[in-house]
Amino acid sequence: METDAQFLALREIFSAALTRIDPYGMIKDRVRLEGDRLIAELEQQRHEVDLARFSRILVLGCGKASGRMARAVEEILGERITGGLVCVKYGHTDELSRIEQAEAAHPVPDEAGVRAAARIAELARGAGADTLVINLISGGGSALLPAPMTYLDGGKSVTLTLEHKQAVTRALLACGADIREINCVRKHLSELKGGRFLRLLEPATSLSLILSDVVGDRLDTIASGITSADESTYAQAMGIVEKYGVAAKLPPEVLRALQLGAGGSISETPKPGDPALDRATSLLIGTNHAALLAACDKARELGYNVAPLTCLLTGEAREVAKFLAGIALDVRRTEMLVKRPACVIIGGETVVTLTGEGKGGRNQEMALAFLAELERDPEHGRGIGFLSASTDGSDGPTDAAGAYASATMLERAREAGLSTAAALKANDSYHFFEAIGGLYKTGPTMTNVCDLHMLLVE
Repeated sequence: METDAQFLALREIFSAALTRIDPYGMIKDRVRLEGDRLIAELEQQRHEVDLARFSRILVLGCGKASGRMARAVEEILGERITGGLVCVKYGHTDELSRIEQAEAAHPVPDEAGVRAAARIAELARGAGADTLVINLISGGGSALLPAPMTYLDGGKSVTLTLEHKQAVTRALLACGADIREINCVRKHLSELKGGRFLRLLEPATSLSLILSDVVGDRLDTIASGITSADESTYAQAMGIVEKYGVAAKLPPEVLRALQLGAGGSISETPKPGDPALDRATSLLIGTNHAALLAACDKARELGYNVAPLTCLLTGEAREVAKFLAGIALDVRRTEMLVKRPACVIIGGETVVTLTGEGKGGRNQEMALAFLAELERDPEHGRGIGFLSASTDGSDGPTDAAGAYASATMLERAREAGLSTAAALKANDSYHFFEAIGGLYKTGPTMTNVCDLHMLLVE
């Protein structure tokens, strides 16, 4: 029963974090209309737009949370909105009346995303100097808005395809590249990413409201920075391909585009100071840090002594798990970091380098590796509970947000004849936890600010 109580507490803590980072609530709390003035008031930034200057207001967007963000904007601006379109992941739509929604695949893009990108690009090109474009951007936007580029190679026009973009995404996801590196490559193969979308919007004025799903909250990385200046280069994109040795896994047309760009034959993405940025403003409305603070508040309310470590955690999921298991065991043994009952909370986003053919995600893999560490403990994790979960409710290509690890889960695995080592070797965390009831499923959360990892030590 002790572990069951821990799981209930971990779910409560995670749910409190999701409530704090609900994109609808965040926009309604931070954006308001006073007469003809649209005011966005954030913790460290305030921005006003005089709507009387514009005869049209267009709302465009992409990302898992963009539908819910659009609902808030509709309620604030109402009939002032001329039209618009947001592209969300399948199953992430919201109730909208003035802004259209398109659904597409994530994390590997599909044809529906290509069609949505083309429609959004068309709407952007039609925006004139009398238009205010409100862009709603959240995590997942890179995959949901694929717009493969066309380039010249020796006078011959070459157009990249959806299949090319899918191959790139799969290769980068499997090799262990982090989101910054993945997006650096994707930006340099797109007609929209890396700030190129802003060139389509000229001469319109744009205001981008952004929900961060990347560690460090860099605007040029969230959704591949479609409305931000891009400091990365084609040469850096080629460097990432070489670093992970994936050149042979990329289509020849993709590799050629990166090589031509690195050699200066394809124009770069907009850099700081580019005229395309003159009429563009980007505001960050939600972050992993906000989720971590909410989780801390709930843990204290439940009677735990809380130690928030960081919201910038990165690295290989199974290696991070060893570090977190060490912290848990140390707290149980010495209370050096925090007194028991203790709750240690960490935010960020890890990666998995695939070597097996199994099913899972970075959070499930972390929980599985954490469980493997508890096996080495003489007390087999007594008194320790761990939950690793994604705030978007979807961990990798699965229907689970993450997974639990504890002494009870370890005992269930033994009774079922399951091996943590074998499951790790196969990258098959999903089926392992499915068999012992350790998966954590939230369904679509309509938000996305990376992951939370939570330790309880009784």
